[in-house]
Amino acid sequence: MARRHRLLGAGILALVGLVLLVLGLTIADGPVAGLEVALAVVLLVTSYLVQRVARRETLYADKDRR
Repeated sequence: MARRHRLLGAGILALVGLVLLVLGLTIADGPVAGLEVALAVVLLVTSYLVQRVARRETLYADKDRR
C-alpha cells in the first residue's frame, strides 16, 4: 500500500513539474520563467527519486519474503 501512495505522489509531482515546465518555457517572461523552470526540474527529479525508492523497496521486499 505504501508503494502505491509513493507512486501516486510521484505521479502528481511529475504532472505539476511538467505543467510548470511548459508554462515556464512558453508563457512566463523574465525571472519568473527561470524560477518556474528551475522548480519544474526540481519536482521532476524528486518524482524520479521517489519512484526509484518505491521500486527498490518492492524489489528487496520480494527477496525478503522468499
